Amino acid sequence: MRFISVVGLTVPLALAETLVIPAVEKAVGLQLAEFNKYYVDAANQTLDSRSASPYHDVRGIEERQTSTYWYEAIGHQGISAFNTDKTYKVYRNVKSYGAKGDGTTDDTAAIQRAISDGNRCAPGACASSSTTNAVVYFPAGTYLVSSSIVSYYATHLVGNPKSLPILKATASFNGFGVIDGAQYQAGGALPYGATNIFWRQVKNFVIDITAIPAESSSTGIHWPTSQATSLQNIVFKMSSKAGTQHQGLFIEDGSGGFMNDLTFYGGKYGAVFGNQQFTVRNLTFYNAVTAINQIWNWGWTFQGISVNNCTVGLDMSAQDENSNIVVGSATFFDSSFTDTDIAFKISRSASSLPRTGGSLAIENVQLDNVGTAIQYVPTSSVLLAGTTGSKTIASWVSGQVYHPNGPNKVAGTQTPFTRPASLLRGSAFYQRSKPSYADLPVSSFVSVRGGGAKGDGKTDDTAALQSVITSAAASGKVVYFDAGTYIVTSTLSVPANSKIVGEGYPVIMSSGTFFNNVNTPKPVVKVGNPGQSGTVEWSDMMVSTKGAQAGAVLIQWNLASPSSSPSGIWDVHTRIGGTTGSDLSYANCPATPSSTAVNNNCRAGNIAMHITPSANNLYLENVWLWTADHDVDDASLRQITVYSGRGLLVESTVGNIWLVGTSVEHHARYQYLFRNTQNIYAGQIQTETPYYQPNPSARSPFPLNGTSDPNFDVSCPKGTAAPNCAEAWGLAVKASKNVLIYGAGLYSFFSNYSTACSAAGSATLCQQGMVLFDAASTTNFRIYGLNTIGAYGMIYKDTVRLATYDFNINVFPSSIISFDNAA
Repeated sequence: MRFISVVGLTVPLALAETLVIPAVEKAVGLQLAEFNKYYVDAANQTLDSRSASPYHDVRGIEERQTSTYWYEAIGHQGISAFNTDKTYKVYRNVKSYGAKGDGTTDDTAAIQRAISDGNRCAPGACASSSTTNAVVYFPAGTYLVSSSIVSYYATHLVGNPKSLPILKATASFNGFGVIDGAQYQAGGALPYGATNIFWRQVKNFVIDITAIPAESSSTGIHWPTSQATSLQNIVFKMSSKAGTQHQGLFIEDGSGGFMNDLTFYGGKYGAVFGNQQFTVRNLTFYNAVTAINQIWNWGWTFQGISVNNCTVGLDMSAQDENSNIVVGSATFFDSSFTDTDIAFKISRSASSLPRTGGSLAIENVQLDNVGTAIQYVPTSSVLLAGTTGSKTIASWVSGQVYHPNGPNKVAGTQTPFTRPASLLRGSAFYQRSKPSYADLPVSSFVSVRGGGAKGDGKTDDTAALQSVITSAAASGKVVYFDAGTYIVTSTLSVPANSKIVGEGYPVIMSSGTFFNNVNTPKPVVKVGNPGQSGTVEWSDMMVSTKGAQAGAVLIQWNLASPSSSPSGIWDVHTRIGGTTGSDLSYANCPATPSSTAVNNNCRAGNIAMHITPSANNLYLENVWLWTADHDVDDASLRQITVYSGRGLLVESTVGNIWLVGTSVEHHARYQYLFRNTQNIYAGQIQTETPYYQPNPSARSPFPLNGTSDPNFDVSCPKGTAAPNCAEAWGLAVKASKNVLIYGAGLYSFFSNYSTACSAAGSATLCQQGMVLFDAASTTNFRIYGLNTIGAYGMIYKDTVRLATYDFNINVFPSSIISFDNAA
């Protein structure tokens, strides 16, 4: 496959104003040009690779059982509430569309029919959609494919986790990826806009490209992507022959994102990564030439990576034609390299450009029979030696460091962050994957539509939902939310010991006056009551609001959970405005840069999520708390102004909170606030400041909560502070301890809808400050891989600016590889 043309990176925040980032556009173009040649000349290129070692296939993918998964057997009643076609199907079984899964029949066309059925949002045909979501299910079997399976917008491709279906490419396969998550269009453009591809998943598959000749370029999954997306529980099988040109996963663009539980066998590259930011957890590589090729980024977080019998582990040495580094930063920890020649390849030095380009933080990484731990690629010199035995890299950084003052250029070992034992299992941070409930029979699940809820976006489903949730918890059943939009007009209570799973991101949508008192906030979904203990599991859903909901706390978490079995939420998102049926679309709440008036009908959420003082031991993974900046269902994706007060507020007294791959965007006063809490692990966190600020500023349209809100009258005194001072904090920490951030991308692109403030070399930036902590009572506050955009002050200690953007310039953001607040 060849790219039709070199594709640059644009960030389509709205068609009313497209943010073009020249530095990143250039980096992406250079890398795509390199891969374009790679595809064209694949037969003429070879790389030396290690001989494949006989590692045991721990997933046992060849010893498969043909047992039925509960999701295949349950009744499928899900609907898309606001789709005008009332016959539209959310659930599709590929075998119902003619796929055989017998390993001999070409199932490509049948699978594509299952994906495309129902006038869906196809690549190149529409910009995005909230009304054409679909779940395409693959029973156990081997599905032969001769060209790419092209995924559509808001599509969940789901296999049987009890017996992973195999998607096997034919020897003559033609396409860019067995699964192509964003098919290139005529002229070389990606569909949708890579920073606008939301709400999709691929999980529970084997991707097998071993039938394709090793010397032919081939790709398992092509996946440029954005928030609220995931790859989970996927095995990639590639050739391990000398000169192999296979690659498992290719990402060249986007603003992600999360992936976990992926295993790669063979290949020239296990994975090729290029995206603004990402959280990558529990990836295992065997017998690749290069396990991970990082072709560009702003900041990536790698947790729990295992590299075995590869030539290179992580290669982040990419440079442009002027030898400038194009990879921003990486944070890599709780990982291992075994029988590998070179663990890390970098190009960063004391004199390299940009000043903080190629920053790297390593912590708790085990080496077993590794030739070179860290290689400086321009001279092939050894920065950190390997070992023929075993050793652990406790902590090693290359980049600019603040303790808390700086910048100090460092390339070497440093004292690792002090980790609270309560956050760990052994020496590594606790981690837990989303449950599939694969071992439960279908009789263990109770459908909310079967229990009387309609999910039609207009019926009040409060009573029906509460009845199902309460009875299910009492009887040990799992609540199954069929696809749909469920209106609630008062608080929905989730008791301890509940398990809730959704189909295709069903939506709980608040509505009515109960949630519209800005001075008396009320939870839409309340998990436990203060003082209650137990465990809750919640996955694959969204919570939203309809119209004016100025007092809505979308998720309130009160439950205390045992340290031995924390509660968890996976792929649960809040979405405020921007969709059909929300009454918060372009027709209701258009952007108004020329007006200073606040439309109170567009005040649509008070707090996205509140983890209260009584809550503790909670694990969040791939959670996006989003207030819409544009109308998802508008053909031109026009900008809107929807107001929400606050993002994620964590006030847990005991703490033990894990935030894995979370994002919080476009809330008025702050995105993340840790207050009177402790023992927090977070990586990678990502934020954006509302596009309308400073019109109005963060002081309005939600009044100050004197108990918890950072007070802008202190940090930005009226009458003397700059106009762009009182804008939302990306991250604020107050009276807290042991707050450990492993990767952060905190961005401010707009000032009253203009992007001039975030352009390289801008004289006036979008806002004054991005990170805030108090000096008096916050201890052990640490950050690896802080990346900010559009903020003059990267970090403030009370009103004292500790770090400014211009001393820490990277490929586009400003970067600090390591920060701690200890003097």
